[in-house]
Amino acid sequence: MTGVEAPAAASGAVPTALQFDTQILDRVIRTVPREIWAALLVIVVGLTVAFVLGALTTRILVRLGVPEAIEGTAFERTARNFDTSTVEVLGSLVRYFVIGIAVLLLLSIANISIAATFWSRTVQFLPQLFLAVVILIVGVVVGDKAHLVVSERLTGIKLPQIGVFPQIAKVTVFYIAVLIALSQLGVATLALVVLLAAYLFAVVLLGGIALSDLLKSGAAGSYLLLNQPYSIGDEVEIGGNRGIVQEVNLFVTHIENDGEEFVVPNSAVFEDGVVRIRE
Repeated sequence: MTGVEAPAAASGAVPTALQFDTQILDRVIRTVPREIWAALLVIVVGLTVAFVLGALTTRILVRLGVPEAIEGTAFERTARNFDTSTVEVLGSLVRYFVIGIAVLLLLSIANISIAATFWSRTVQFLPQLFLAVVILIVGVVVGDKAHLVVSERLTGIKLPQIGVFPQIAKVTVFYIAVLIALSQLGVATLALVVLLAAYLFAVVLLGGIALSDLLKSGAAGSYLLLNQPYSIGDEVEIGGNRGIVQEVNLFVTHIENDGEEFVVPNSAVFEDGVVRIRE
């Protein structure tokens, strides 16, 4: 009888221990307020969503070819100096934005007074701030890219006035980005719009005055390229400069003679005339 009762007692001890452990776990769960469990759930879900969206943003930007498009810009070079890139910076901004929302929601659920006070305002302002920062970054990158593109387009024009156009393009793009970013933050931008209109008017007016000779050369170059009174290989004399025509573009004509190269503005063709030399 003793040998039979021992296994029964042992078998009955297992459910008792399991029941005891379950009761302890249930007591712990009930002891912790529901707000704390909800807050923990929010922070775990928030961190997960943040890293997923950040990685997804980076991957989408790479698929769209953004790294190749902004290669060589000042912002990208600065980011590379810090062992990162523009695409990674934007991905990190997405992560921090989602984490910030999760933290604010966490504090609100935990009934922390400071979160309860500023929650309604912050939840409206934080997306606007995030969008404004993204717009500024995009404005800086696009401005740098516009500077590079305009510089490359005007490389063949060897006139000192040309150097101002890339900088004007960069400043204009960045100014528009600042204007849009401030409007996202609710800042009154009427004065900025007026300043932008005045800035563009000044650029056009002063540019027309400062580059009047360039505009004359451009108009003359258009005529020369359409009518071709002389072409590459012809020996000509323009404004006292005689030689073989090497290149004709919209603004200047390149003439070479005895190892010397003359860069003659096309406006000189209309002012001094051109002499075609035939031997």
